[in-house]
Amino acid sequence: MTALVSKRLLRSFGSLHSLGRYCPNSANAGFSRSHGSILSRERPLSAECSGLLLARSMIQQFSTSTINPSSAESSFPSDLLSKKAIAASAERTIGRCQDLLIPVTNFHNEDKGFMVLAGDVFDLPIRKDIIHRVVRWQLAKRQQGTHSTKTISEVSGTGRKPWQQKGTGRARHGSLRGPQFRGGATMHGPKPRSHAFKLNKKVRRLGLMIALSARAAEGKLRVFDDLNVPTHKTKYIVNYFNQLEGTKKLLLVDGGPIDEKLKLATQNLHYVNVLPSIGLNVYSILLHDTLVMSRDAVNRIVERMHTPINR
Repeated sequence: MTALVSKRLLRSFGSLHSLGRYCPNSANAGFSRSHGSILSRERPLSAECSGLLLARSMIQQFSTSTINPSSAESSFPSDLLSKKAIAASAERTIGRCQDLLIPVTNFHNEDKGFMVLAGDVFDLPIRKDIIHRVVRWQLAKRQQGTHSTKTISEVSGTGRKPWQQKGTGRARHGSLRGPQFRGGATMHGPKPRSHAFKLNKKVRRLGLMIALSARAAEGKLRVFDDLNVPTHKTKYIVNYFNQLEGTKKLLLVDGGPIDEKLKLATQNLHYVNVLPSIGLNVYSILLHDTLVMSRDAVNRIVERMHTPINR
């Protein structure tokens, strides 16, 4: 069987003269890679020698070099090494849905460990078209729509014909409550109505996740262990706000109901607002350039985003 396999391999790789001779009993045993070179000491090869020769030839032909820290520079061709310098940087590619590791602090900037943010919520590709649709939906839905004008039948006034149809030389009119008269009706004016329009739930949910991803990509998302404050004094929040660089408006998001002390401490600051996690929305995130969320708020938002949509 070994001889048959050796003969088949020899037909595909060429004759023994092209591969060189190998004999384990020879003191000058060697292998020649160049085709056409023959060792001086030629001996007839057995089936085992032929198999070993072909195996060694194939190993040397198809093997690859392994570079380790202890290997010398000359052990690998320099022309195959990359000339481009690789700089160690903390920058990452945005929108890969990769989990984010973010430090957890508090109002005193104390280290409270780390928290992993779900990549499918806080690392989505930024799509301005989705944000635009959600913001238009929010603004239209909150519009009161109480505008109203009076038609000719609602305007107060007489219904008598002002003058006869013919003979006066004036234009013909049938009522002084028409839109062409002072104090008359308004034609085709607005009436109370709802400006809301339908937007799919998955689009609304996607808009919120994109807004959170944008704040995380900008480095404007902070996670606190909790939002408890020791006092209701406003200066406690002002001192923390002054430590933030490049921040004009701050949004605090807590998991459950807002603490009464935190509500009193922020109610006089027009640049600091507080929301529960259930009230977090795209428009409020865009109005504030810095977003501070508690651990509980992050967990509730992720749980809400992972909940299947009821059809």
